Amino acid sequence: MGQKANPIGNRLGIIRGWESNWYGNKKDYSKKLIEDHKIRTYLMARINKGGIAKIVIERTLGKLIVTIHTSKPGIIIGKGGNEVDRIKEELKKLTGKDDVQINILEIRRPELDAMIVGDTIARQIENRINYKRATKMSIASSLRMGAEGIKVKLSGRLNGSEIARSEEFKQGRTPLHTFRMDIDYANVFAQTVYGKIGIKVWICKGEILAKRDLNPNFIGGKEAGTGLGDRRDRRDDRGGNFNRDRDRGGGGDRRGGGGGFNRGGQQGGGAGRQGGGGQGGRR
Repeated sequence: MGQKANPIGNRLGIIRGWESNWYGNKKDYSKKLIEDHKIRTYLMARINKGGIAKIVIERTLGKLIVTIHTSKPGIIIGKGGNEVDRIKEELKKLTGKDDVQINILEIRRPELDAMIVGDTIARQIENRINYKRATKMSIASSLRMGAEGIKVKLSGRLNGSEIARSEEFKQGRTPLHTFRMDIDYANVFAQTVYGKIGIKVWICKGEILAKRDLNPNFIGGKEAGTGLGDRRDRRDDRGGNFNRDRDRGGGGDRRGGGGGFNRGGQQGGGAGRQGGGGQGGRR
C-alpha cells in the first residue's frame, strides 16, 4: 500500500496537520473547497519563481488568512512590501472578501522540502540540464543537510527520447509504511519542448517519537529540527558498534568495511585495522 497512497495524506492526524483549517457545513463546504483550490492555483502561477513549498489557508468569521511557506521571501514581499499588497488586492478580487491577510514564513532549509527539491530539478530540466546530473546534485545536497533518505522518480521522454520511460534514484532510507517517519512528498512536472516530465520526490527527515503539534504553520522546536538529532542518537545507541567501527577504519560499508554488519564486513574490518584504513578493509 505504501507505494500507492500519498505519504502526506497517510500521516494526517498522526504527525502532519491539514493545510486548510476551517469549518464548513453542508451549504458552503464545496464553495470553500473550490475557493481554496483557486487561491492555490492562482498563487502558484502568480509567484512561479518564489520557491513556494506550501500554502496554508485558514478561515475565521469573515476573515481569510493565507500563509505562504517559501524559500525566497524577498521575491514575494517585493521592494517595501509592494508586491504583497498587490497580491492581497488580487486575492480580495478573486475571493470577493474584504478582510484578507497574507503571512509569509521563510523555510530555513529548502533542501529538506520535497516541493522545493522537485521544483529545482524541474527548472533545471527545463533549462536543458541533464536530468541525471540535476537529480544527483539535489540528492547530495538533501543528504548533506541531514535528510535520512531521499527517493526521486522521473517519468516521461527523458533526454528527449522517442519512447517514454521511468527512472528512479534512491539514497538512504524512505520507509513509507512507518507512520512515525516524517516523510515529505511532492509531485511536480517540467514542461519541456518534447513534452511533460513528471517528477516525484520523497524525503525522509527522521522519526518523530514525541507528540507533535499538528498546526501546519508550526516552525519552532521539533518542526525546525524535524527530529533528526533524536534519530541519530538512537542509531548510535543501537547495538553499540556503529561509530566505533567507523572510527577504526571499518568504513560502514556493507560490502566489507562495515565492522559488524555481516560476516564479510567483520573480516574486512579486521584487515582494515591492520592495513590502517577502509581501503584495506574492502580488499
